[in-house]
Amino acid sequence: MNNFWSVFIIVLALANIAGCWLLIRWTAKPRPGEASADQTTGHVWDGDLMEYNKPMPRWWLWLFYITIVFALGYLVLYPGLGKFTGLLGWSQYDAYEQQVAAAEKRVAPLFEEYAATPIPELAQNSDAMDTGRRLFANNCAVCHGSDARGATGYPNLTDNDWLYGGAPETIERTILGGRNGMMPGWKPVLGEDGVKEVAAYVYQLNGRKPQNPDLVAAGKERFAATCVGCHGVDGTGNQAIGAPNLTDDTWLHGGSIEQIRDIVANGRSNEMPAHADLLGEDRVHVLAAYVYSLSHPDGAAATPKDSESP
Repeated sequence: MNNFWSVFIIVLALANIAGCWLLIRWTAKPRPGEASADQTTGHVWDGDLMEYNKPMPRWWLWLFYITIVFALGYLVLYPGLGKFTGLLGWSQYDAYEQQVAAAEKRVAPLFEEYAATPIPELAQNSDAMDTGRRLFANNCAVCHGSDARGATGYPNLTDNDWLYGGAPETIERTILGGRNGMMPGWKPVLGEDGVKEVAAYVYQLNGRKPQNPDLVAAGKERFAATCVGCHGVDGTGNQAIGAPNLTDDTWLHGGSIEQIRDIVANGRSNEMPAHADLLGEDRVHVLAAYVYSLSHPDGAAATPKDSESP
């Protein structure tokens, strides 16, 4: 805050307090020609209802003065007058950090206990999963949805298709360090016709009927020249780099022929932020167990399909 705004706030705050005091003093003064306390004001309602000119009770008036004194005392002790931080040196940031530290001191032993438990076993602990559900709602639901079923561009976490692998330690590593996925756009290399051919080939990899066999045949050759480095010769992907499996029916960015053409032409870029600094390893361990439980409700170990990717 610069000096101008600091002075502006100080003057405004003190002027308002002074204005309140002057208003009380002004309204408490008797007016020339005003009726006395035992006389009526001359106002009549409903034919016979009259108003006495009684002053405000003294105790009520003193309450107003007390609030003014309280306001001045507060501004002396706490921040409120521009850059002046108050004699107590209180700040909302320090108060927040103290509250967080106190809460952390209470819950840290519980998270340490959870951290010592393997993820598949922890996924069967209902209390830990209640905590994991809250962690997910606060940190993950904005992208993956409250039901964790994802959306276009955001993976569904309730199935067994994984871009980087669904083993417990892999899920934990993904949450801790985040992921950055990028597929380049191939239109400058393939041209418009090449994009259509590759898209036609990819479209039928999961068993769908080819829309144009001639395009599929040409697309197979182009796929072998440009795509196998990431997606593999058979199109089943590569979890080491997060390249999706193109032979299943799970499509992160949509699986229609138009959507596939757009992806091949323009590429895609996805980022999942790292949560290590935000949550810490112990909380991430619980969160990973919750994510694991979404696709393994019986707590069973990862199945071979975990090696596939969407």
